[in-house]
Amino acid sequence: MAGPDPQHIPVRIVVHQASRVLEIEYADGRGFRLPFEFLRVYSPSAEVRGHGPGQEVLQVGKAEVGIDSVEAVGNYAIQPRFSDGHATGIYSWDYLYRLGENHDAMWQDYLDRLEKAGESRHAAGSAAAGAEAAAPADAPEGARAVSRPR
Repeated sequence: MAGPDPQHIPVRIVVHQASRVLEIEYADGRGFRLPFEFLRVYSPSAEVRGHGPGQEVLQVGKAEVGIDSVEAVGNYAIQPRFSDGHATGIYSWDYLYRLGENHDAMWQDYLDRLEKAGESRHAAGSAAAGAEAAAPADAPEGARAVSRPR
């Protein structure tokens, strides 16, 4: 198995709890701010992706999901524990980079799939159920750094 692209290895990862955004800076100078909800609905776990094409499970009601903790996985990935109990996705450096590069198109695809399925980003019974909330604020309150193993 080939290792991650050296330019796709993060040099800094910060979990912004208040704005629910994972901020990642890479060795190539690029940086991305990935909302927790986006990370959750695009989890690389079998629970979300299934075990083959056509087995993907549409994630609904994840607009308010948080990240309770983030664990390093060797020198190649992180494994977040989400507030809804999901903790099986291992996000490789290359996968996180792809998520950052393709965020806009992937997010629109997710919204389109939700609409087609008649589902919502918001949990049933929440004040915002059925309505699309604004993107997370770009605020660093509650941020904490996550160190990458060396």
